[in-house]
Amino acid sequence: MSTKKTTKTTAKTAATTPPAKSAAKKTAPPAKKTAAPAKKAAATKKATAPAKKAAATKKATAAKKAPAAKKATAPAANKAPAAKKLPESHAALVRRARRINRELADVYSYAHPELDFENPFELLVATVLSAQTTDLRVNQTTPRLFAKYPTPEDLAAAVPEEVEELIRPTGFFRAKTKSIMGLAKALRDDFGGEVPGRIDDLVKLPGVGRKTAFVVLGNAFGVPGITVDTHFGRLVRRWKWTEETDPVKVETAVAALFPKSEWTMLSHRVIFHGRRICHSRKPACGACPIAPLCPSYGEGETDPEKAKKLLKYEMGGFPGQRLKPPPDYPGKPAPPLAAG
Repeated sequence: MSTKKTTKTTAKTAATTPPAKSAAKKTAPPAKKTAAPAKKAAATKKATAPAKKAAATKKATAAKKAPAAKKATAPAANKAPAAKKLPESHAALVRRARRINRELADVYSYAHPELDFENPFELLVATVLSAQTTDLRVNQTTPRLFAKYPTPEDLAAAVPEEVEELIRPTGFFRAKTKSIMGLAKALRDDFGGEVPGRIDDLVKLPGVGRKTAFVVLGNAFGVPGITVDTHFGRLVRRWKWTEETDPVKVETAVAALFPKSEWTMLSHRVIFHGRRICHSRKPACGACPIAPLCPSYGEGETDPEKAKKLLKYEMGGFPGQRLKPPPDYPGKPAPPLAAG
């Protein structure tokens, strides 16, 4: 009875064992299936890596570009639009120009023509000689010239080579000799040895242009005129009185801003200021009495102490340009040629 039971048990066990193996076999494939997706995922990852890298690079490039665009547009978005500066009206320009003239009149109450002369003929010759040189050099040269040739008739009959030697210090002495001897002959032959008091007559003389004519008319005859030399032209452009560069156009533009009675003295004041303070290369802005009225303030030295060192002639404590200055001149007379 027990043997039979045992045989049955063994047979049962044997019968039940294969299903266990079968179960193991059935569960094994899922493991393989799990590994396959993992491989596939790895392969996919490997394949998509360059694409992701390319996408990342593209994004980074876009990010780099974005700030530049943002930077350019941000201020416009955040900042309120600046108010447009309206151009100065003609009336405002006239007021400012006349105020500058009044200020200069206070500073240079002693302004005068800086050429030494005793009569219209001497002033005419000295003005022609002043081209391309300083008034100081002319003033140091003319005493000997006028001592030898005091009248138009004397100069007209002179020996050119002798005149050249006398005026050599002024430069361009050959051309200048031709001009002053030519105008002396014209005065002798056409005007009875007298300098005419009309601009139309003056500009017909050799070497005489509008600038020279107005110097003579304003200072020898009391006829108002604007003298546009290099200093005058430079300053009126700095002050925005005009943008013109042609002397005749500058003269016309400035004349429209002032009454005729001011023209001659205005010319002296502006030229004085240009020679002493508002220089061409290094204007002494820090020592300028009209700085608050000047739209070009800051082009030169603004430090007051440094600007003081740039001042010339009597403003800087040096001699002036005339050997015989007027009595109210606050500076020292210029030295004669031999001494200077």
